Amino acid sequence: MPQIIVLPHPELAPDGAAFEAEPGVSICDALLQNDVEIEHACEKSCACTTCHVIVREGFDTLDEADELEEDYLDKAWGVEPESRLSCQAIVKQDDLVVEIPKYTINHARE
Repeated sequence: MPQIIVLPHPELAPDGAAFEAEPGVSICDALLQNDVEIEHACEKSCACTTCHVIVREGFDTLDEADELEEDYLDKAWGVEPESRLSCQAIVKQDDLVVEIPKYTINHARE
């Protein structure tokens, strides 16, 4: 089973995290199933940017983002070339190293 390594995040994973993920689940679901409480304001329907992550290793093993995801990523804080919405990025057979940005844009909460 592939492993997801989460780089340290001051609130969600102060010491980082590492766990196995079932292939076929989204990165967001894998994080939530392993007590990394990433925001997902739109309930994982690709309608916001709160679950934005940067895939530091393994990015090329993921399917490409579709046009809708790309449109939302354009609105995310701190977007990088390896950015994905974790609700749309599906884990395959390869290990991933994921960074959760320090900030997120959550219009529902602000």
